[in-house]
Amino acid sequence: MDENKFLQKLTQNLLEILDDEVYYDIVIEVGNEPHVKSFHAHMVILYYRSPYLKRILSINKKKVYDNLVHIRLPNISPEIFQIILRYIYGEKLSLKEYDTIEIIKILDAASELCLQELVLCLQSFLIVERANCLSNIQNINLKISDIQVWEHVLKWGLDQHPELPSDPTNYSKDDFKILKNTLQKWIPFIKFTNLTPREFLNNVLPYKDILPEELYFDLLKFFLNTNYNPTKEMFTVKSKIIKYKHTQIISKWIDRLDDMISPYEFKLLYRGSRDGLGRDNFHKICDYHSQTVTIVKVKNSEEIIGGYNPVEWKSYGGDRITKDSFIFSFKINDDDGSESNILSRVMINHNAIFNGSFNGPTFGDGDLIIFGFSGNCSIRNSYEKQIRRDMHFDIEECEVFEIF
Repeated sequence: MDENKFLQKLTQNLLEILDDEVYYDIVIEVGNEPHVKSFHAHMVILYYRSPYLKRILSINKKKVYDNLVHIRLPNISPEIFQIILRYIYGEKLSLKEYDTIEIIKILDAASELCLQELVLCLQSFLIVERANCLSNIQNINLKISDIQVWEHVLKWGLDQHPELPSDPTNYSKDDFKILKNTLQKWIPFIKFTNLTPREFLNNVLPYKDILPEELYFDLLKFFLNTNYNPTKEMFTVKSKIIKYKHTQIISKWIDRLDDMISPYEFKLLYRGSRDGLGRDNFHKICDYHSQTVTIVKVKNSEEIIGGYNPVEWKSYGGDRITKDSFIFSFKINDDDGSESNILSRVMINHNAIFNGSFNGPTFGDGDLIIFGFSGNCSIRNSYEKQIRRDMHFDIEECEVFEIF
């Protein structure tokens, strides 16, 4: 009995059910206007194939119209969801048919839908098969931890040399040299300082001889001395306003810590000089994104102001509740920053964030409002402190980052 033949037939039948739209009981609205498409599917399949959809369907049991359940997935494009949906119903993905950007979009969607086996497959493919992807890994959100990047790269290198011992303690100098030559072009793009000390000790140190000598000693100092700054920063932030030190401070504030930490990944979503200053462009790009940091350079000054929003931006909905948002200000040329930095946490949770189409990023009851080319800061309403002396300001540049 050929079991594979029966499995192939089952997959074929499931895809036929999807294509024929037979006995569907759920409508999924995917994308944002004007690019929205409705998909018909079957709850029982989605419920057991996607933990995310299982949770959503459990919550939305009462949202039934004409005997159909309706849900929305605004963060995924219809084209990408079509690929994901066919995968859910059993179709194999031929990854070599897609370019790197398409695979990253599929990875984002798979991650949102908690399709863990697909996420792992895509991560491995991107790192191992697409060389150009790893060289840009600091600029692309792969939804993958830095230790996973190291493990994937190391596994790929070892797979190229099956003759090498499985235990690095048994390596000769020539063995390390072979592996070092294979992986040398990947090493500069791995963020070793984002690892925990335990990860560095267990996963990297056994292969220390494949690292450049300067990097190895730099990492030793970094992990042994918490006050040590590496000679070459392995983190960068794609910003025209803030520097690496600011991402450390903001990350510390987000986690409510006293000491500096390795910062979150700051992924640039919106930049006024690139995308156009204005509320419409902000909402077009940033709506439905959560965990964002807004950064503003005040015109004709040394001021940087901004805020952290853990909930989604939207063009509608009014006040949003959160206890974790905050607004802040920096001075550009203040290297230490301990005295000039202002952190103002939310006091009145029920109007911590305001969502509406008439403004850009809005924190509290006027505590910080970005209109487009200008903004306002109230004296103090929903947040603890006033972050600047003058209410009105003009904007030189505005950036919004999503953090991970």
